[in-house]
Amino acid sequence: MDKQQKIGIALIFLVLIGFSFWNTPSKEEIEARKRAADSVAAVEKQKQINEVEKQASLRAADSIAKADPKAAVEKYGSFGAAMGGVSTDVILENNLVKIEIPSKGGVPAKVTLKEYTTYEKQPLVLFDKNTQRFNLELASVNGIVNTEDLYFTPSNVTASTVTLTAKAGDGFISFDYKLPADSYMLNFDITTNNLKSALRSSETTRLLWNSKITRKEKSSTFESRYAELGYKFFGENTVDNLSATGEDEEDVSNLHWVAFKDQYFSAVLIADGGGRIASAKLKSVEANGNDHRSEFIKSYSADAKLGFNAAENQTSRYRFFYGPNKYKLLCSYDDDTKGDEVLKLNKLIPLGWAVFRWVNQLIVIPLFNLLENFISNYGLLIFLLTVIIKLILFPFSYKSYLSTAKMRVLKPEIERLQAEIPADNTMERQQVSMKVYQKAGVNPMGGCLPMLLSMPILIAMFTFFPTAIELRGHSFLWADDLSAYDSILDFGFNIPFYGDHVSLFCLLMTVVNIIYTKFNMQMTDTGAQQQMPMMKYMMYFMPVMFLFIFNDYASGLTYYYFVSLLLTIIQTVAMRYTIDDEKLLQKINEKAEKNKASNKKGWMQRLAEMQEEQKKMLEQQRKNKQ
Repeated sequence: MDKQQKIGIALIFLVLIGFSFWNTPSKEEIEARKRAADSVAAVEKQKQINEVEKQASLRAADSIAKADPKAAVEKYGSFGAAMGGVSTDVILENNLVKIEIPSKGGVPAKVTLKEYTTYEKQPLVLFDKNTQRFNLELASVNGIVNTEDLYFTPSNVTASTVTLTAKAGDGFISFDYKLPADSYMLNFDITTNNLKSALRSSETTRLLWNSKITRKEKSSTFESRYAELGYKFFGENTVDNLSATGEDEEDVSNLHWVAFKDQYFSAVLIADGGGRIASAKLKSVEANGNDHRSEFIKSYSADAKLGFNAAENQTSRYRFFYGPNKYKLLCSYDDDTKGDEVLKLNKLIPLGWAVFRWVNQLIVIPLFNLLENFISNYGLLIFLLTVIIKLILFPFSYKSYLSTAKMRVLKPEIERLQAEIPADNTMERQQVSMKVYQKAGVNPMGGCLPMLLSMPILIAMFTFFPTAIELRGHSFLWADDLSAYDSILDFGFNIPFYGDHVSLFCLLMTVVNIIYTKFNMQMTDTGAQQQMPMMKYMMYFMPVMFLFIFNDYASGLTYYYFVSLLLTIIQTVAMRYTIDDEKLLQKINEKAEKNKASNKKGWMQRLAEMQEEQKKMLEQQRKNKQ
C-alpha cells in the first residue's frame, strides 16, 4: 500500500467520523425529542383516561336501559330502547378473510387475514376491538347518539351476509353486510328509515375512525417507513398520503376513499355508488418505530362527515377493503369500473414517482408475475429476473463499454502528446486530450448517456423489492424472509448508522461491489485516474456507504444487487476479451480518415469550432475596448 492509498483510506474514515459527529443530535435536539416523547405519552395517557370514562358511561347506559327502559327513553330519546341488550358476535368468513362483528356497535371489531401470518408466525390480525374504533355520531333531538353504544339485532345471517338493525321508535338504522367469495372486499350499506322525528334533519352524519397500526414485520423501522394514511379525491386519479414520519394532519373534502395502510396491508373505507366522504380531518402520528420492542408503529384517525343525512330515508353504499397491498389484486378492483368510480387502489403501493412507477407497472411487475407462473422458489425467480434485466440493459452496457474502450486505446497517443506539456499545465493537457478525441470522432461522454438511459430500470427495481408482498415469508438460502433483512449476527446493541445486526446479502453485495470497482477501473483505465488520483478513492467510497445504507433493507433487494454485480463482472470480462484493442484502434483511424476526406464533422468537432469562434469573438471584443 503506497502513501497515496494510505492517505485516501484515512480521508474516508475521517469523512465517516465527521459525518457521524455531524449527525449526532445536539442537547437542544435531544431535549426537543424528549419533550415530544413526553407530549405523546401525555396524549396517550389522556386517551386511556377518556377510554376509561367512556366505558364507565357505557356501563351506566347499559344499567339505565336494563333497570329502567322508560328512563333510558327519556335520556336517549327514540334510541333509548337500543341502549341495552346482550352483545353477540356475527362472523362473516370466506377462504381469505374472517370478520367478526359484534351486535353492540354493529361494525367489524376484528379482521383476520387467513392466508398471512405475522413475522412471529402468529395469525395476522389486521385490527381488533382494542386497536380500532369505528363510530357514527347521530345528532338526535336529545343529544349525540353513538352507534358504538347501540345494540343491533342480527337478521338474514349467513356465512357471508348479515343485517344489523337498531330500533329508534317507529324508525330504525341498519347495517347490511355482504362478503363475496374469494374477495377481500366487504360491502357495507347504511339504511335509515323514519328517523326524521328522532334526529335533527340539518346535521350530516359524523364518522370517527381511529386505528393503531400494530407491528407485523421483522423491522419496525422499515415497516414504519412504508406505513402511510392515504386518501383519494372523488373523480381524480391521484392518491395522496400524509407524511410517513413524525406527526401530520390534513383537512380535506370530497373524498372517494380513505386508507389506513401499513407496509403490506390496508384497511380502506370506500364511498360507493356515486357517494362520497364530504369532508375529513385526517391525522397520522408515528410511534417509536426505532424501538424493536414497540407493539405499535403508527396511529391514524379520520374525523369525517359522510355524504348523507341520517334523518332522510335512504341507503348509502360503502365498501371496506381488508387485505394485502398486492398490485395485481388492487388493480383487479377496477376491471369493471369506469369514470368517477375508478378506485386506483393500486396507487397505495409506492412504486416510485413518474417514469420509475411506469417502468415498474409496464416492465418489472408484469415480468415478475409471468415468472411466478413457472417458478415457485423466489430466490431462483429473482436470479432469473436479474438475468433478464441484464439482457434488456445489455445494449446500453455494451455502448457504454465500447465508448470507454475507445478512450482506452487512444490513451498511449494522449500520454505521448501530454508528455511534451509541463505537468502543471493541466488545462493545456486536457485540451490535447479533447483534440485527440475530436480527431478520432470519440465522444468522452458517450459512455455516460447509455448508462443514464438504464437508470430508470435500476431505480425502479430499488422501489419494487421493498413493496413486493409476494416475497413476504418466502425463504432462500440463509434468508428466512426475502422481504426482511437476513441477519446472521445480532449484536444486542445498536451501532450508529449501521444497526444492530449483520445482513449477509448486504455484506456480500458490498464486497462484490468493491471487487467490481477495482476490476472495472483496471479494465477501463483511460488515464483519468492518474490525472485525478482522489477519484480512485472516491470510487471505493460509495460501496462502503452502501453497506450502511442497505443493512436494514429487504434481503430480496440486496440479493438482487449482489447477483446483478456478479453478472456485470462476467459481462465486462466477456466484452473486454471479445473486443480487440488493435482492431478497434484501426477502425477509429479509418473512420477519422474517412471523415477527414469527406469533410464530415461530428458534434465534437462542431462544438470545438463553436468554442474557437466564441474565443475569437471575445478576444476581438477585448481589443475593441482597449
